Amino acid sequence: MSTATTTSVQAPAPPDRSAFVSWLAVISVTLGIFSIVTTEILPIGLLTSIGSSFTVSDGMAGLMMTMPGFLAAVSAPLVTVATGRIDRRVMLGAFILLLALANFLAAVASSYWLVLVSRVLVGVTIGGFWSIGAGLAGRLVPAGSVGRATSVIFSGVPLGSVLGVPLGTFIGDIAGWRTAFLVMGGFTLAVLALLILVVPPLPSDRATRLDVLGGMLRSAHTRFALAMTFLVVLAHFGTYTYVTPFLEQVTHAGPGLVTVCLLLYGAAGIVGNFLGGSAVGRYPRATSAAAAAVIGGATLLLPVLGRWNPGAVALLIVWGVAYGAVPACSQTWFAKASPDAPEASSVLFTASFQATISIGALAGGAVLDHSSPPTVMVLGGMAAVLTVPVVWAHRAGRFWWPRAS
Repeated sequence: MSTATTTSVQAPAPPDRSAFVSWLAVISVTLGIFSIVTTEILPIGLLTSIGSSFTVSDGMAGLMMTMPGFLAAVSAPLVTVATGRIDRRVMLGAFILLLALANFLAAVASSYWLVLVSRVLVGVTIGGFWSIGAGLAGRLVPAGSVGRATSVIFSGVPLGSVLGVPLGTFIGDIAGWRTAFLVMGGFTLAVLALLILVVPPLPSDRATRLDVLGGMLRSAHTRFALAMTFLVVLAHFGTYTYVTPFLEQVTHAGPGLVTVCLLLYGAAGIVGNFLGGSAVGRYPRATSAAAAAVIGGATLLLPVLGRWNPGAVALLIVWGVAYGAVPACSQTWFAKASPDAPEASSVLFTASFQATISIGALAGGAVLDHSSPPTVMVLGGMAAVLTVPVVWAHRAGRFWWPRAS
């Protein structure tokens, strides 16, 4: 076995259960990811409300996006290694319970620092749940249904944007941002109950070692994947985290229009997720470059065309379609870099993606506190455009992805 693989034994076959119960287990994992994504990015829609409650600036409020990403980046490899022999069902339930506690803590927080503590708990949940849940489809359904089950599980990501965040923002607008987190906590407990009922025992069948992850970092393909992910995710979250202040201050949109914009963006993200997912397998470089270029174009044009409602709405839809393809593109590059180590690839993907979310939100907040929302958009657009030459360099250098042994 290659030294770049995970230590593993033959994966256990899915338990002999009815198809209905098996798919309920898949849906429960999907709802877990939906809960995590919604909780992670909910502050984007509630940023100004939370900030004004504690009299902190928009940039300081952006720490709510920074904290989970950094903690997820650290916890993804550590949790994968430390819990390698624990039943995965137990770990999934533990992380979902931690997420519920994080939401309830945010709802009752008496100070902004307690809100940030709740975001630390969210970060640990993201890193742990993603590292375990992303590859469970093969253990929940028969082999012939694994591809479809994986698509269902990952659909929780765009659904969090298209349903979770706009709905949470709406609740926050009519009943206060604390109520939004309270409702999210109750929903997460319901997801926990479903997980306990329908997910079978999942004894660990493999353990990823830290030296495997270190070996992957020495690969040129992995470094290209890291560079591409860093630039495009930095650009996106450095700007999208502060899209609500932009819409309020530049477009002069009211709460209703902000919610509609976030809803349309999320719907466009679902379209982009399926379009990008179908294209990146055949054209990984072209799809990645196109997504980054469109994100760059949309954010660069927002300060000009986003001053009017139709322009802002149109550009957010285009932006949403482009970003919807980004997670699939990034994960594909990591998977192609180390085809013999799928679990380790997933850990590096999760860690790098989440770390860059934090860096992007932090950088965007620093720029916003010292300039204006349009400046944030311009700088983010420039970072996104830089992704294109990175992709071109991979092609021009004739770097051929290795084949699985």
